[in-house]
Parts: sequence; structure tokens; C-alpha cells
Amino acid sequence: MDPQPIKIGELTFRSRLFVGTGKYATFEQMRECLEASRCEVVTVAVRRERLIDAQNRNLLDYIDTKRYTILPNTAGCFNADDAIRVARLGRDILEQLNNPGAAWVKLEVLHDKKTLLPDPVATLEATKELVKDGFRVLVYSSDDPAMACRLKEAGATSVMPAGSPIGSGLGVLNANSISIILEMLKDGDPDYPVIVDAGVGTASDVAIAMELGADGVLLNTGIAHAKDPVAMARAMAHALDAGYLSHRAGRIPRKRYATASSPVDGVIG
Repeated sequence: MDPQPIKIGELTFRSRLFVGTGKYATFEQMRECLEASRCEVVTVAVRRERLIDAQNRNLLDYIDTKRYTILPNTAGCFNADDAIRVARLGRDILEQLNNPGAAWVKLEVLHDKKTLLPDPVATLEATKELVKDGFRVLVYSSDDPAMACRLKEAGATSVMPAGSPIGSGLGVLNANSISIILEMLKDGDPDYPVIVDAGVGTASDVAIAMELGADGVLLNTGIAHAKDPVAMARAMAHALDAGYLSHRAGRIPRKRYATASSPVDGVIG
């Protein structure tokens, strides 16, 4: 009854939880949380100011690259050119580490610093260019079904619609749109991976995303800024399993009025 492995491009993983490496109090705490989450893919922002801490320590020294597949991301990019440049930098770094994620990128092209929502035009432009350059593009998107379809048509290996704004902790704000995205992207292509990304605040948010039929969940702040990050990492792992199994088990229909759990016909009053 355990969740089935997820296949993304040519790689397969047992865990459907993808965890970020930013915002932790220490690199040591990050390492402990990654282990507690049971994840196999970790996202890393490859710009130098995000890789090196105040003590001049490199984040990559605290990640077991034989255990985890690194998914470099273009966090902090606000136009297509910058995102493409950072993606290529990430590829260069991971090729030196012989990590299987070298040809991957989690593409983020943001519109503004206040909302951190994706710029749809620049995101589509960068997706097309990176696909031509041989990347497996996992692309951060809004919850707009039309844009999700455009990104898949452009060659994105996975579309990753936002549950809510990055770091907001608001969970899945528009479940209907996420459901429509899942329906449209998987029509005739049921194995196409759709991963809910951003806005997760607690374990129930992960379960909700998975109950909608998402193939996985990517999160960072919900663990890193929890009062007990390691305990929250464990909770997120359990919630993902529960949501996955719940979706496949099939929920009962919602009804306006009560239905007795035990039959009442023929019962003597």
C-alpha cells in the first residue's frame, strides 16, 4: 500500500516529496530535516550568494550527493535571460559532482519581489529556450490551466502549479484550478507528472494536494520555519503518504444531509 515510485523524465524516485534547502537555521539542521522527510530530491538555488553562508561554508558540502538528486533552481530570477544563465551555471556545478540532476532545472521566473508569483510570458520564453538546450525543465507556474497547458506544450518535463504564493503557508487556495490542471495535463498522458509547488504551511496542506491527485509536493518554508523543523519534516512525509493513499482509495460523495452509519429499517423503537 506504499505510494508507487514517481518517474520524472528518465529518473525514478520512491519519495514523492521534494524538499528545498533554504531558510534553515543551520546547514546541520537542514541535513537532519532532509533525512526526516525521507525525500530523495532536494532543490538548491545555485546563485553563489545562496550557496555560501556567513562562515563561508558551502551548502553542497552538507548534502550527500550520492543519496540525493539535486534539482538546481533559478530562485531570485526576474527575467528569462537571468533564469537561463543560472540554469546553465547549475548544470556546470552538478556535472562536476556527477549528480544525476545535472540536466535538470526547477525553473522560476518571478514577476515581482512582493508576490513572488511567476511571470507567465518570461517563464514560457525561458522554458522553450532551456528545452532546446537539452534541459529537463520542471517549471514553477501559476494555477492557471491555460498557462499550464502552454508550458507542457513547450516541452516542460513537469508543470508545478503553485498552491499559493511562495512562503505564504496558505496551502492550496484554489483546489478547483489545480484539479482542472491535473485533468487537462493528464488527458491522454496519465503519467505526466504534476507537482504542487509553494505555499505549503503544514502537513494537512500536503495531504490536500495529494488527495486532489497531484503526483508530488515541493516545499521548503513549511519545514524550515516550523517551531520544530525536524518533527514537521516527519509530519510532511506521513501526510504525503496519507494523501496519496486517500486519493486512490476514493472518498465518499459529499451529501447535504446525514446518512446513518447503521441501518435503521426494521429496528424496533
